[in-house]
Amino acid sequence: MEAHEKLEKLKNNLLNLKGAVIAYSGGVDSTFLIKVAHDVLKDKVVAVTARSSTYPEREFKEAVSYIKKIGAEHVVIFSEELDIEGFAKNPVDRCYYCKKELFTKIWDIAKDRGFQHVLDGANADDVGDFRPGLKAGRELKVISPLKDADLTKADIRLLSKEMNIPTWNKPSFACLSSRFPYGNEITKKKLSMVEQAEEFLLGEGFRQVRVRHHNDIARIEVAIEERSKFFNDALMDKIGDKFKAIGYKYVTLDLNGYRTGSMNEVLSEEVKHKALY
Repeated sequence: MEAHEKLEKLKNNLLNLKGAVIAYSGGVDSTFLIKVAHDVLKDKVVAVTARSSTYPEREFKEAVSYIKKIGAEHVVIFSEELDIEGFAKNPVDRCYYCKKELFTKIWDIAKDRGFQHVLDGANADDVGDFRPGLKAGRELKVISPLKDADLTKADIRLLSKEMNIPTWNKPSFACLSSRFPYGNEITKKKLSMVEQAEEFLLGEGFRQVRVRHHNDIARIEVAIEERSKFFNDALMDKIGDKFKAIGYKYVTLDLNGYRTGSMNEVLSEEVKHKALY
């Protein structure tokens, strides 16, 4: 099935719901979903964005700006993951706790407004990835319409470009908690360090970045095609000085470049399965 056929399937599935509350982060997937849902269901759609110390201010501002542009209703809530028991200890199934808290709060909004469905932006590619948050979605009966329509990330980017959705080429993003090795405690101070470091790299012209926080060490991941930018003494000095001012003692570049979920590379299949099911 090609992308446009999948889009029609998505629209028909949304029409059958007659209305929904959507978890909206401002990323590629949830932005595409809120646009299509708003086109199809009009005022029967509510977008909900959760603010917390794991969600960069830049991402929040972009999300707010787009919702205003299309005229959809937008509810902003506060969901501080660090207050969830066990989350800050950064267990392998950390994302499960986060999503369970988020979806529970979104369901409260849905029920208060008389909606019978909560949606998220999971797509068809997410099924094969290590995403413990999907377990929380299943338990709380959250619908993933992009996944149900077999829409992949490539499909979503293609359709977003055709629909003039500004996130069509937006780099992949995950919450800042994903920057820490499992078992490494997450704190607001550490999250702030990561956010400052990534904002600096973005300001220097890098598009796809991750700053992995290994206590005193910052391990920088950038897109493979952007690695060569570091062959510049002045830029390396500038980045090193900035990161040390932020609080890192050592600054390294991951030679393999950015890849999604690099912190999961140390996990066995047995550990992954247990966290997912």
